[in-house]
Amino acid sequence: MTDTTQGAVAPKASAPRDAVSNLYRAVWRWHFYAGLLVLPFMITLAVTGAIYLFKDEVDNLVHADFMLVTPQEERLAPSDIIAAALAAQPGVTLQYTDPRSDIQSTEVSIMPDSGTRMTAYVNQYTGEVLEVRPHRSTFAWTVRYLHSFRFFGATPRMWIEIVAGFTILLVLTGLYLWWPRGQKGGVVTVRGDRTRRVFWRDIHAVTGVFTGAFLIFLVITGMPWSSVWGARVNQWANGSNFGYPSGVRIDVPMSGQKLDDVAKTPWSLEQAQIPESVPAATSIGVDAAVAEFQALGLHRGFSVGLPRTDTGVFSGSVYPDDLRQQRVVHLDQYTGEPLVDMRYADYGPLGRWLEFGINTHMGQTFGLANQIFLLLVCAGIVLMAVSAAIMWWKRRPAGGMGVPPLPSDRRVFLGLFTILGIGGALFPLTGLALLVMVLLDLIWQAVSRRST
Repeated sequence: MTDTTQGAVAPKASAPRDAVSNLYRAVWRWHFYAGLLVLPFMITLAVTGAIYLFKDEVDNLVHADFMLVTPQEERLAPSDIIAAALAAQPGVTLQYTDPRSDIQSTEVSIMPDSGTRMTAYVNQYTGEVLEVRPHRSTFAWTVRYLHSFRFFGATPRMWIEIVAGFTILLVLTGLYLWWPRGQKGGVVTVRGDRTRRVFWRDIHAVTGVFTGAFLIFLVITGMPWSSVWGARVNQWANGSNFGYPSGVRIDVPMSGQKLDDVAKTPWSLEQAQIPESVPAATSIGVDAAVAEFQALGLHRGFSVGLPRTDTGVFSGSVYPDDLRQQRVVHLDQYTGEPLVDMRYADYGPLGRWLEFGINTHMGQTFGLANQIFLLLVCAGIVLMAVSAAIMWWKRRPAGGMGVPPLPSDRRVFLGLFTILGIGGALFPLTGLALLVMVLLDLIWQAVSRRST
């Protein structure tokens, strides 16, 4: 009787420990798989993101020969600056960009008769054309396109969504693995020295727990740039009113052209339609349009999209670091009257939150402090990724991958896969990648069992 009782009690006492051990193994296994896929991309995103935080400073340093000028008392009229740009690069003028400060050159965007869009950098005091180069080809723009994978085309940009979803999975599973279970070391302190695996485990865990929340913030605020999720949410958010909140758009004819087609624009206004001018005898011209934008109080550095047709408009837009100064104004090209005047304050609650998140993601909301803080976060991400690779290399068996062991009770996967499925539904491309990885894992297990 006593033996039977003891035999019955022992499994019950160990059951909670077994359940925890099985869940730990399942979470560890998927943390490993997610890291295997994501860590190289995380390093790339962190390094390029850290550089882009200082985009203006870097461009002014790298391209000082054509981006910086010596201020003088008199500036040329916009039409004269455009004429000088067209003399150096014939074509159709698309956009005139007012310099952000007196020491910046003026940018004129031109579409040649054949070839790609070009940008001329003009000294607004002398009319000298300092440089003509492909549009958005500066060092900072190249880094930005590398960061968003746009440099490699539309299909590779889908990795942004996949990486984002797996990064959230990494942070959440990593938090579970880090959670203190009686141990004192490796929670907020690092044990051992760099020759030991525990040192790199602790570096990885402690860095991860301090950067995890900020990493999720960067992931969520970076998702609007993804080619699938971001594009679909943008269309949904802008679908009913074409990007303009109720009461902002005056009852005027709207063209089929989108704001993103003519000027750099915040994510929330990419799908905003551009109004049309009512054709009349004579256009007011670019000089009068720029003067009107200045009179309306647009922040320095605004861009002016020039009308290309009889019904086109002068589109002034500016997106400085101060969100309150974001603004888009469309002028009738014949009367100079504002047809749409859109400010950050006019965005809906979701639009304002998204733009705040994106602006902070780019290191702009809180000035230098924002840049330095995110630079430290990027450094933490790189350290976390490198320490994970070193830790794996030290623990992997010779000739093997070192995949964490399967739990003895496979039922723990049901709950884990349910959670993964919910995440996959929110981020479809991540869900598809998860499904592929589950299938590959099952195949791997089947092959391993046969080989043994």
